[in-house]
Amino acid sequence: MRGRKKRDGSWNDWRWQLQNAIRSLDALVERGLVAAASVATLAPVTERYPLCITPYYLALAGDAEAASPVLLQCLPDSRELEGSYRADPFAEDGSTNVAGLVQRYPDRVLVMTTSACAVSCRHCTRKNLLGPDRQVAGSEGWEAVCRALRERPAVREVILSGGDPLLLETDELDGMLGDLHEIPHIEVVRIGTRVPAVLPMRIDDALAETLAEHRPLWVNTQFNHPAELTDEAMAACERLISRGIPVSNQAVLLRGVNDDVDTLQELCNTLQRNMIRPYYVFQCDPVQGTEHFHTEVGKGVELSRALCRRLGGLAMPRFVADLPGSAGKTPLEELAAEGGLS
Repeated sequence: MRGRKKRDGSWNDWRWQLQNAIRSLDALVERGLVAAASVATLAPVTERYPLCITPYYLALAGDAEAASPVLLQCLPDSRELEGSYRADPFAEDGSTNVAGLVQRYPDRVLVMTTSACAVSCRHCTRKNLLGPDRQVAGSEGWEAVCRALRERPAVREVILSGGDPLLLETDELDGMLGDLHEIPHIEVVRIGTRVPAVLPMRIDDALAETLAEHRPLWVNTQFNHPAELTDEAMAACERLISRGIPVSNQAVLLRGVNDDVDTLQELCNTLQRNMIRPYYVFQCDPVQGTEHFHTEVGKGVELSRALCRRLGGLAMPRFVADLPGSAGKTPLEELAAEGGLS
């Protein structure tokens, strides 16, 4: 595990990190991360899929070249405009008539609380769905979501997602969680966030204590590579875990980033050592703009089998795919046997 060199106080301020995030190709050129000659080629990419990288996350790449597993996840790539995948293969947009509310399963819903992310991950499953008209908009939008949930008594679980819900102010999250737990049939709330990996300073004591007041609450995060498992990131997770909030990891299998058994073994062992459950390794979703990250299903099966021989059961994640129209997660072994996602 790597720790970051100590910085001044502003470095540890999550708002400073967002205010100083890299959001332009010119800023990447200044840092030597993109050649000036590539700007014309990449401009259409960032126009369609905006750029955002916190100074913290960029620092994880050190002096590495563009092949760094960190940079591959956050630098724009001309291949994002190529491929044949659909923008919304899971038909999330319009799944309900309530802005920000997505329902694919009878017993659980997802709420797109915000379009904001600390880092615009280039493999994001919702990279085509982050417009403001698809999020919960202010108090009236949230009230509409709660009304819709009260009218859906079969729903027992709510997943707060986005964007990243942990970029909301603590007081706003407190109010949202309180409202959800007042709905009798809502038994569990889950938060999906990449903040521990890309902006760990956001999880301060005040946020952790507020979240702990709303258990049963689960946090699912996404660490994809051991380089992301810094001391700061592990401390952020510990603030949640020590207050009784389980933290699980849902990695995404990404070509060139973590598609080898040594990397996944280190990732899973380090997560387990820090009381973070290695829950899933997802086949990268078949979403427009992500095709260059995809691995063949057979590669995932091979990695799963190899990892199973190296890891104890508590460190072994499930290798699965989320398929359009499916009733749940599909194990890669089953998918390979059926010849799916070839």
